[in-house]
Amino acid sequence: MTSLSFGSSHRYNYRRAIAMSAQQVVFRLKHRNGFDGLYQREENIPEITKHEVLVKVRSVSLNFRDIVIATSKYHFPVAENVVPCSDMAGDIVQTGESVKGLHAGDKVIACFDITNLYGPQIGWNGGQGGPIDGVLRQYVALPASAVIKVPSDTPHTYAEWASLVCTGTTVWNAFYGNLPLRPGQVVLCQGTGGVSITAAILAKAAGAKVIITSSSDDKLALAKSKFGADHGINYKSCPDWAAEALKLTGGRGVDYIIENGGSGTISQSIKAVTYGGVINVIGFLSQASQEDMPDVAGLALSKGAVVRGITVGSKQLLEEAVRFVGQRQLRLPVEKEFPFSLGGVRTAYEYLVSGQHIGKVCITVD
Repeated sequence: MTSLSFGSSHRYNYRRAIAMSAQQVVFRLKHRNGFDGLYQREENIPEITKHEVLVKVRSVSLNFRDIVIATSKYHFPVAENVVPCSDMAGDIVQTGESVKGLHAGDKVIACFDITNLYGPQIGWNGGQGGPIDGVLRQYVALPASAVIKVPSDTPHTYAEWASLVCTGTTVWNAFYGNLPLRPGQVVLCQGTGGVSITAAILAKAAGAKVIITSSSDDKLALAKSKFGADHGINYKSCPDWAAEALKLTGGRGVDYIIENGGSGTISQSIKAVTYGGVINVIGFLSQASQEDMPDVAGLALSKGAVVRGITVGSKQLLEEAVRFVGQRQLRLPVEKEFPFSLGGVRTAYEYLVSGQHIGKVCITVD
């Protein structure tokens, strides 16, 4: 038994579409040796249980995780023939009979790990688009407990809300999941991808100063002019970017680092961080060889620094990020959107891995 709303024409059209055709377009990965493993097929629109909602997906936002899953570089569980992607925004079209507080027509997103409602993530078996089917499809059935209603009276697009799921939760966890970011502190963001640009936006809104690193002067200029970064460091022309960060902070060092490189950049991050500062290890884009692996324990001890692994975050953290972004109407960094077709999806993946983007890459689902 499900409840449906007839309060507006677009909600009625969704119901009529479901009634006329129980089929939807779904993307899956038939292998994980490259983007040609992505294929599309028609499948039944799922029937929901009394504790679930059915969501019409409107936008899907890509993450680097989607790239490494498709290329067998993800070191955590992945289901065979999985529906990829974890980040979506859409409209509820049906609600189960026991669902409270959510209704047909609500604009919603869902947390990355549908089992992680609060507290730290326990294990790697609940993340969408990896161990369980994800959201690269027209309709998805989700536990109502994992779904978050987003404001409908703000200028944010579906793509922007979809882009908040992993990147927003990750950044919010980095800033507020342990020691809280305070006004006047300094944040250093590695690169100009979705996590770093989102971090810059949220940090500036919280009253912090932001330093961004990149190999492109053009991207650094855009990060400053469009997203409010205070300083940019080109790590190609200035490989000892930690020394430059120390200079920019008068020798004190930065309070928070968004560490996207991993073992290849962690020693520079510890050099750049202030005593007692926080390094949030989020990515592994720059891997050190085994013989060049830094002594992280010794280096962290030398600064009294917190080196903290960030595994996205809970529904609670995402709810807080939604509230902050909605109330302050912070626009999220969607750089480019691609169509919901086999060619469009594969091109979106290729564009993301090319590194040309500044911010988020999304797929518009029609």
